Amino acid sequence: MTEAERKRTGRFAGVVTARPRLVLLLALLFTVLAVVGGGGVADRLSGGGWQDPGSESAFAGESLDEHFPGSRPNLLLLVDTGISGGVDDPAAVAEARALAGRLADRTGVVGVGSYWAAEPGSPQAAALRSKDGREAVVAARITGDESRVAEVYEGLAPEFRGQHGPLEVRLGGEAAVRDELQTTIREDLLRAELIALPVTLVLLVIVFGSAVAALLPLGVGIIAVLGTNAVLRVITQFTDVSVFAQNLTTALGLGLAVDYALFIVRRFREEVAAGADPRTAIGTTLRTAGRTVLFSALTVAVSLSAMLLFPQFFLRSFAYAGIAVVLLAAAAALIVLPAALLLLGRRVDAWRLLPARRGAGGGGWARLARTVMRRAPLFALATTAGLVLLGLPFLRVEFGTADDRQLPATAEAHVVQQHIREGFPGTPGGTLDVFVDGGGATDAALADYRRQVAGLPGVASVAVPVRGPDGTALLTVTGEGEAVDADSRELVRDIRGLTPPFDASVTGRAAELVDSTDAIAEVLPRAGLLVIGVTLVLLFLLTGSVLVPVLAVALNALSLTAMFGAMVWIFQDGHLSGPLGFTPTGSVETTLPVLMFCVAFGLSMDYGVFLLSRIKEEYDRTGSHRDSVVFGLSRTGGLITAAAVILAVVMVAIGSSRIANTKMLGLGLALAVLMDAMVVRGLLVPAVLRLTGRATWWAPGPLARLHARFGLSEGAPAASGPAADAGREKKPERDLSGIPG
Repeated sequence: MTEAERKRTGRFAGVVTARPRLVLLLALLFTVLAVVGGGGVADRLSGGGWQDPGSESAFAGESLDEHFPGSRPNLLLLVDTGISGGVDDPAAVAEARALAGRLADRTGVVGVGSYWAAEPGSPQAAALRSKDGREAVVAARITGDESRVAEVYEGLAPEFRGQHGPLEVRLGGEAAVRDELQTTIREDLLRAELIALPVTLVLLVIVFGSAVAALLPLGVGIIAVLGTNAVLRVITQFTDVSVFAQNLTTALGLGLAVDYALFIVRRFREEVAAGADPRTAIGTTLRTAGRTVLFSALTVAVSLSAMLLFPQFFLRSFAYAGIAVVLLAAAAALIVLPAALLLLGRRVDAWRLLPARRGAGGGGWARLARTVMRRAPLFALATTAGLVLLGLPFLRVEFGTADDRQLPATAEAHVVQQHIREGFPGTPGGTLDVFVDGGGATDAALADYRRQVAGLPGVASVAVPVRGPDGTALLTVTGEGEAVDADSRELVRDIRGLTPPFDASVTGRAAELVDSTDAIAEVLPRAGLLVIGVTLVLLFLLTGSVLVPVLAVALNALSLTAMFGAMVWIFQDGHLSGPLGFTPTGSVETTLPVLMFCVAFGLSMDYGVFLLSRIKEEYDRTGSHRDSVVFGLSRTGGLITAAAVILAVVMVAIGSSRIANTKMLGLGLALAVLMDAMVVRGLLVPAVLRLTGRATWWAPGPLARLHARFGLSEGAPAASGPAADAGREKKPERDLSGIPG
């Protein structure tokens, strides 16, 4: 570190610690304002967001809603007659028609249709009547944006749900699914917080031994989570934000707060135990661990910012929430936490609940590092092969769209859709709608186009075109396959490949999946280059090496294989679906792998930075590569593992959700974090660094000079040969075995 850098760090530490009580008072004021500003944010968050809003399917859907508002019902009333005559019993007919009439009279409801209003014997009547004749469907569309749909649905649901004479009515459709999704996520998030907070506190007490020290990371996490809720509340004024983003806010807010606070508090206690007074200890902590926390926060934020490049607001929402919570957690750890530590001083170990662990000092991690490095080729090969093997199931991933099966099996909207899937003819949700613009769409041209579509492979039927008053038209195409299988997706491309003398746009679940997949494939290379490129630059600034950044990126990616393999083996294939309580769909929603990669890659880099920074600091101090690796792992191995276990607890709490996608997100990230901390950092990193040797830290002359000027090194450059030995004699390793945690 240059003298100028030391002065800048010293000035920052001076500002933070000059008025610690004022800093804590301002933090309290910020938290109160965040509670007020973030109040009601859950009610403003949106479901969905998986579709590319600029795609053909989105355009066609919006056009159909405008010109043919009844063509895409988002509300279904599943009517169970429960009488011997079934749906054609006169009493059932009379009550059902009255029910449909009351629904049609509601403000904001259009396009009401039902089995009882359809022409007897028509394909429409057959599709709306169950195979056993006991159930039938009333379909309608609630108009307006998502907020308006939710408002209308909440108003009519109590009136239409339940018993109506001989009929029992249950509600389904997109409006019902979104309503239950919102309610379930809110309930699950509250339960997850009630689980995660006390368990996290217990684990922190075990790590630190002191109740006071254990409460500090929770304080940082609360500031980050509440502050991010306020940020999301502001963002919802300008754009849609997914309801799922709140889960990431809680998980990352608590998890990263624990990571950063553990690192800061541990280093502060080391300095105090070595004899430094609290103010000096804070300065050293911010100059070393503080820089690492700042650097780590930047790498995590960069990984999450890649999701801003994607058009789906589902992904963009996680970037909003993730970047905000990362930066707030880092700010709280670097500003609020040092002020609290300065006031506490040596009382940071007050309220001790567990005895100090004498003789711990990372000896087990040091022995593990030496064992791994003695047999580096074996550990490197075996660990890499095992991780690759765990990731192999992802090679057969099938992408799909999210539907009602995200909900628990007992949810009303899920039950309704499942009844329709299993008990009604046809392939529910498997139709494609073709919107035809008016120009050039003569009756003859439409008839010819209909014949062309009907002649395509995989087409079961094409309904007679429905004309709009402005010359537009709607063709409904029923495929032979399932809603979003490979045949249906190919049919979308075949229809789009036709060249009629008018503009035709295709929508439907299969079309939305095609467009979403294409949009992700288009953006993915740029997002990957952003994450990898910026990460390589930041790691070079930290280490001054050209090899370490490449190794870190490669090992981080390798640490995610188990998560991606489990995503397919468990959630796509349905293994463990019984114990975990979800309904497998045979596919993975297209945006989830992108989301989970960005979050898990950032968290893995978080731990990588903690380890590499300590190794680099010791290497700069002593010049011994092998000893530095052992020292770095001994000083951070327990810390990283403790942080990973606590973060995994938070993620598992999130993964206890009854929503399948949230379950996949939480459990998948928990697995990735544990694999990275325990397998990659504990076994693979020391093995690989042993194989690369001193070349690990090499950089060509121009880059070395660049790093000397702009780098983020925390120690003085190491000498080689005898000078290094002299340096080690002057700066012996401190005995920190008496520091608990």
